[in-house]
Amino acid sequence: QVHLVESGGGLVQPGGSLRLSCAASGKIFSIVAMGWYRQAPGKERELVADINSGGGTKYADSVKGRFTISRENAKNTVNLQMNSLKPEDTAVYYCSSRLYTDYNRWSDYWGQGTQVTVSS
Repeated sequence: QVHLVESGGGLVQPGGSLRLSCAASGKIFSIVAMGWYRQAPGKERELVADINSGGGTKYADSVKGRFTISRENAKNTVNLQMNSLKPEDTAVYYCSSRLYTDYNRWSDYWGQGTQVTVSS
């Protein structure tokens, strides 16, 4: 019933910027939190950043000061502005959301992933 669709990935040079977006659609009663994870080849999936219903944010230490997560509540959308990109940021980035589909039921949902490649 709920779908998350990511966009904005691509190939950029070191020091460049990308903006990822993720839109949630379907039967959504309310959103608890939305966030971004990433998985590089041979590595575990890790949290990059998330933002909760009150606007509070968390960031991985490796991206603090470079990435900014934000919401567009009217569109059920979360964005990730990525600046000063490094080759180490290369990964598949996944959008995730914890949301209520009814007043007393919540679940976690995942997008299909979008590739971010930082290379000269």
